[in-house]
Formats: sequence, C-alpha cells, structure tokens
Amino acid sequence: MPSQPGKQLETFPNPTPERDYTIRMRIPEFTCLCPKTGQPDFATLHLEYVPDARCIELKSLKLYIWSYRNEGAFHEAVTNRILDDLVNACAPRYLRLTAEFYVRGGIYTTVIAEHRRPDWQAPAPVTLP
Repeated sequence: MPSQPGKQLETFPNPTPERDYTIRMRIPEFTCLCPKTGQPDFATLHLEYVPDARCIELKSLKLYIWSYRNEGAFHEAVTNRILDDLVNACAPRYLRLTAEFYVRGGIYTTVIAEHRRPDWQAPAPVTLP
C-alpha cells in the first residue's frame, strides 16, 4: 500500500544531545497551491537545525511536506507554518527554514524563517588557515 500524506511529524532521540551539531536537509519537491489562482507553486526547502533532545524522522517529514500539495497558501504563511510545526515537533536549539519558490509572474520569492531557543548561543565560528 502506498504511503499517504500526513501532518504527523515523528521524532527520535538525539544520539548526541550533549553536542551542538547541524542537520541540513534539502527538499526539492515542495508544492502547494496559489490561494488566488489555484495554480501550483513549486519550491525547494532548505532546512537547517541544531537538535536538542529530539531529531525529525525523515519519512514523516516527507509525508508532512507532501500534505501541502493540494493546499492553498501564500509563500510567507506556509513557510512560517512549517517552521512552527517543526519547532513544536522537535523543540530544537535553533532552526532555519529557507523556502525558494520558483518563478511566478517573473518574480522569484525566497522566504527565510528562524527559531532560536532563548537560552541557546551559537558557537563561535572556527576559521582555519
């Protein structure tokens, strides 16, 4: 039986919760509908997060992203909604979602939304010679 889209995001325990590390995902097949015209909108999502106690399970993320295929949403609203759902699911130390929407009417739109836990500080960057 093929999988069905769903809004349930599953998580699993972070195998190394004592360390800050970054998980990056590129999701090139995001689609939703334009709420004005009903035409499809296509985007590549870039997800970067520093997990705390839990990490996002990939299959549930795939099904969650698929669930937007037939929903009408403005780019800004859907990006922030996805960010909020991810934060609620895994409570990361930091999460950035960048949504790069393909051209529509000669305009490319990129929406960047971030969450930062108030008590978390990003480590200083290391510059190697």
